[in-house]
Amino acid sequence: MISGTNTSLLQRRHKVLGQHSPLFYDEPLNIVRGENVWLFDVDGKRYLDVYNNVPHVGHSHPHVVEALSLQASTLCTHTRYLHDNVVRYAERLTATFDDSLSMAMFTCTGSEANELALRMARHVTGGSGIIVTDFAYHGNTEAVAELGTAFMAEAKATRRVRSIPIPDSYRAMGGLTGEALGEAYANCVKNEIAAFEADGIKFAGILLCPDFANEGLLNVPSGFLEKAVAHVREAGGVFIADEVQAGFGRSGRHMWAHQQYNVTPDIVTLGKPMGNGHPLAGVVARADIIESFGASSMYFNTFGGNPVSCAVGMAVLDVLEQENLLQNAIDTGAYVSKGLRALQNKYELIGEVRDLGMFFALELVSDRILKEPASEASHKIVNTLRREGVLISKIGRYDNILKLRPPMPFKPEHADILLAALDKAFSQIQEEQ
Repeated sequence: MISGTNTSLLQRRHKVLGQHSPLFYDEPLNIVRGENVWLFDVDGKRYLDVYNNVPHVGHSHPHVVEALSLQASTLCTHTRYLHDNVVRYAERLTATFDDSLSMAMFTCTGSEANELALRMARHVTGGSGIIVTDFAYHGNTEAVAELGTAFMAEAKATRRVRSIPIPDSYRAMGGLTGEALGEAYANCVKNEIAAFEADGIKFAGILLCPDFANEGLLNVPSGFLEKAVAHVREAGGVFIADEVQAGFGRSGRHMWAHQQYNVTPDIVTLGKPMGNGHPLAGVVARADIIESFGASSMYFNTFGGNPVSCAVGMAVLDVLEQENLLQNAIDTGAYVSKGLRALQNKYELIGEVRDLGMFFALELVSDRILKEPASEASHKIVNTLRREGVLISKIGRYDNILKLRPPMPFKPEHADILLAALDKAFSQIQEEQ
């Protein structure tokens, strides 16, 4: 039951933002404060945040807040003036990438970053055709909406975007496994490149999330990405890695998810966790691509990469290093994964457990053999956990994959709360069946 205060606020929201402005949960939350891995509603109830990757180093982290406040009280202007923050942050950021990815351009959102990456890819290749997966999401602007095969109407009408089946080893193409499966999915890329050529559309490149987060945090078939990118480059295209969800050390073992593969992107897009809630995003790319693009195509962003944003970005990097949060993603991630697999052994509803450092997904199925999606059960569990004070979400083509993506300071004591709540929710559903 929604409280009277929240009902009134919801009605006001609908009146000014529209009926279709998205909200989480059957009973929407009125959140007023955040601290570390916790959120607090208007009534003072505390919720464990196991979903939001925007407050990457924790809600309202004091070091980030201090950096923002200090610079905002000194100077905030655009990047057409020299400023040490802008240069120093770009230097620190690009130093975390392969040497070939040595230049950065700043935006405010991941959508802008992906749109800028598309402009760059189309400029350097002279083509326009882009390949994505068939359940992709890369942002909200008109240019990237046509890539949004998961949700966006624009993706159904475009001719310059083609899609490949998501490289899923759980629902494997043709019942294949291992290298054969990876090669089969990679050949889909080769086929779509040929389809562009047949349509008279010059190919520009491929845009993928290396963690395939929106697709369900897939266990990617061995060799897929390396072989797919080889096909792309053979055809004169570029590889754009969308690190908006997986970047900044979420995998624990690498700063960037693409570093788990034996392939280096030509362009990388960044967003969400970059500013810990402050609107900061960007593109890191090969120097020749950025220089060539900049020489002929004017790019300027009034707010992107301003001195305040860069101060915040550097503070996020400080906290990642000083609090050893990549190692925490490995250690706590292993603890969470062990607990999730114990639940999988207990409940037939859990078809597969997926993990990548501090990122987890549970694919729920009503039958493990037939792998029938348990979409209704996923919905119930998300809302049951919300009532228990634990916030998660769900994703996937069938809305049957629980998505667990907590802030990086998430610890085993927090994991115990999550695992107990999941155990209770799965137990309730099992009793109802």
